[in-house]
Amino acid sequence: MTLPDKEHRVQAMFSSIAARYDLNNSLLSFGLHHRWKRAAVAAAGLAPGGRLLDLCAGTGDLAFLAAAQLCGMGTVVASDLNDAMLAVGRARARRLGLQRQVHFLRGHAEAIQFADGSFDAVTVAFGIRNVVHPAAAFAEICRVLKPGGRLVCLEFSRPASAWLRRLYDFYSDTLLPWIGTAVAHDRTGVYRYLPASIREFPDQERLARMIEAAGLESVRYTNLSGGIVALHVGVRPPARSTAFMPQPAAVGATA
Repeated sequence: MTLPDKEHRVQAMFSSIAARYDLNNSLLSFGLHHRWKRAAVAAAGLAPGGRLLDLCAGTGDLAFLAAAQLCGMGTVVASDLNDAMLAVGRARARRLGLQRQVHFLRGHAEAIQFADGSFDAVTVAFGIRNVVHPAAAFAEICRVLKPGGRLVCLEFSRPASAWLRRLYDFYSDTLLPWIGTAVAHDRTGVYRYLPASIREFPDQERLARMIEAAGLESVRYTNLSGGIVALHVGVRPPARSTAFMPQPAAVGATA
């Protein structure tokens, strides 16, 4: 899949499975994705009254967990490019009574439609590898974070041990496409695209360096489930005050 085609193809694939996306996530991860997403929300360090942007939000799993963390005293913006996923998310928000706290908006991760310094935290779970230019998305995330605000990136990664890599490769290449296609009745190939996209994505160290290159600091990662998933956290540097910086002497000045 070439880069110009990637965005269109990815959106078409996810539109085809939106109605069964949540069920498939639970089946294919054996329910572990709930634990991974709870860890991501905890890492965001949200306080009541805070503002969080959840990019590539899908149907809103992580956004709803973040809303609970905010105790009804904050705002969560769930942004995604896929209209079908957003429709499912909005329906879930209404059922949960969270439509006034969790706002689903169509948005592009490489051109975030919010002003500089708008959010206390930005999360992106299992979505950054589907972005055409991840480095551009990380730069945008850095821009919309407040100084001291956190990026939390949850993504499939490289299992730490050789035996787990072999087991995971068998599962992702054989069982995942079969189960995913059977449950979602998908014919677009999304469950064959997913393992390929994971293999092509940067591993833990390379992703950490990409996040640092976007301007974030104190970047660290934690392996979850043996490295099948990695949780990266980065911080936007605090604003540096120049109020007390000495001014350079004028050329030719004397003491």
